[in-house]
Amino acid sequence: MAKTKEQKSDALKILKEQMTGAKSMIVADFNGLTVVATEELRNKCKEENVEFLAVKKTLLKKLISELKLEGQDKIDYSGSMAVAFGREDEVAPAKILADFAKNHEEVQFRGGIVENEIIDIPGIKALAALPSKLELYAKIVGSINAPISGFVNVLAGTLRSFVTVINNIKDNK
Repeated sequence: MAKTKEQKSDALKILKEQMTGAKSMIVADFNGLTVVATEELRNKCKEENVEFLAVKKTLLKKLISELKLEGQDKIDYSGSMAVAFGREDEVAPAKILADFAKNHEEVQFRGGIVENEIIDIPGIKALAALPSKLELYAKIVGSINAPISGFVNVLAGTLRSFVTVINNIKDNK
């Protein structure tokens, strides 16, 4: 049964709300994906606080045209459309879909929006290759901690050498 204009406008309103609260939006084709695989993908998205929705092409086109972003032709509208919205991490939707696509050829990128800029498929793949926020935080903490731990090791080495000298003097006497 066809949807009424009111139902379509409600769906568009929901899609707009999702987009306004998201840092990134990745559009993918999931045509041919089984129900079990789709549920697996939805669960992975939910774990990372990423919203995954199946969307009608016409509603997606209308949403993107209403946003009036440049480069709208970068998004390919072929196949069954799904959108992954990243709330906290801009990279998370691209990473999840890229990891999932390694085992499921049915999932293919079609385009995306990151920080109100439309990106193409190579841009999404480059985004998916970036480390997540938590990995970046860990690297920063490790970089900050490295000089401090080096200094502590130098001080401990001097103390170890002193203790070794004292023990050798004790053994000789």
